[in-house]
Amino acid sequence: MDHAAEAHRTDLMTIMRHVLNEQSKYPESRGDFTILLSHIVLGCKFVCSAVNKAGLAKLIGLAGETNVQGEEQKKLDVLSNEVFVKALISSGQTIILVSEEDEEAIFVEPSKRGRYIVVFDPLDGSSNIDCGVSIGTIFGIYLVEHKDNPTLDDVLKPGENMLAAGYCMYGSSCTFVLSTGNGVNGFTLDPSLGEFILTHPDIKIPKKGKIYSVNEGNAKNWDKATAKYVDNCKFPKDGSSPKSLRYIGSMVADVHRTLLYGGIFLYPADKKSPNGKLRVLYEVFPMSYLMEQAGGQAFTGKQRALDLVPNKIHERSPVFLGSYDDVEEIKALYAAVEEEST
Repeated sequence: MDHAAEAHRTDLMTIMRHVLNEQSKYPESRGDFTILLSHIVLGCKFVCSAVNKAGLAKLIGLAGETNVQGEEQKKLDVLSNEVFVKALISSGQTIILVSEEDEEAIFVEPSKRGRYIVVFDPLDGSSNIDCGVSIGTIFGIYLVEHKDNPTLDDVLKPGENMLAAGYCMYGSSCTFVLSTGNGVNGFTLDPSLGEFILTHPDIKIPKKGKIYSVNEGNAKNWDKATAKYVDNCKFPKDGSSPKSLRYIGSMVADVHRTLLYGGIFLYPADKKSPNGKLRVLYEVFPMSYLMEQAGGQAFTGKQRALDLVPNKIHERSPVFLGSYDDVEEIKALYAAVEEEST
């Protein structure tokens, strides 16, 4: 690549330019959705900057302690949550917010209400900050049905109803991956411009991958289908090469790699967590939406992940997501186990 030429490109596709181009395809559009996304992007830039300084803050005794003025320094996940809640409410486009950090849903006051519901995990994998592992923000957007009288029922809808979903990964670079229902695009933050630039247009996950990603420390608690699938990954019966194991333990990073390189990410139910560990609304749904938009699949062990209808805002579910053929394989194993038991 000619880096000198690259550095002087003048036709940069920024994330807002991309979203405005999408908006122009809908003449009836009022730009509300674009305003909402611009606030999400701003929140991600703020958190990216805070994450980069987190190690230093710890070094000089700030994070989570009281500073000399007697002001308490906020932990990064709490700070990130406040940033997103304020950014989303101030956009004037939201009506209900569901955050991983807040026990209850936030209903926006009538004077600041818009038409959109946003579900989000402000800082997924925050326990990994101290060791420099990639972490991220995950979000999903729905359109409200009853703007005048919003209730939790407006939120407890299948992932199939999502308008858009995405995540921002804070790692060696800051990467924003977004789908508004027309495929998946990846943007990378250019720190010199302060803008997200389109670097991964129209991401398509390979139909089959060579990587599986799962916490094998839980193997003794797995069900039969998961155990058999992982065994097949290591010791294929058809003479093919075994799959490689890659597990970071930060969902955004593991899913990002799976999306780009193919393969499968598994977080199954087990004896310790019979309902799985990942939260449906702001982890399983957005990532499943992105996988399907990129040509992959997402499965819960019983059904297509996006068909799930949650009963509680912090409900959990198992999930298997990734390359189409790899997920097809685990679906077949679950079907076989079910058949055996009937």
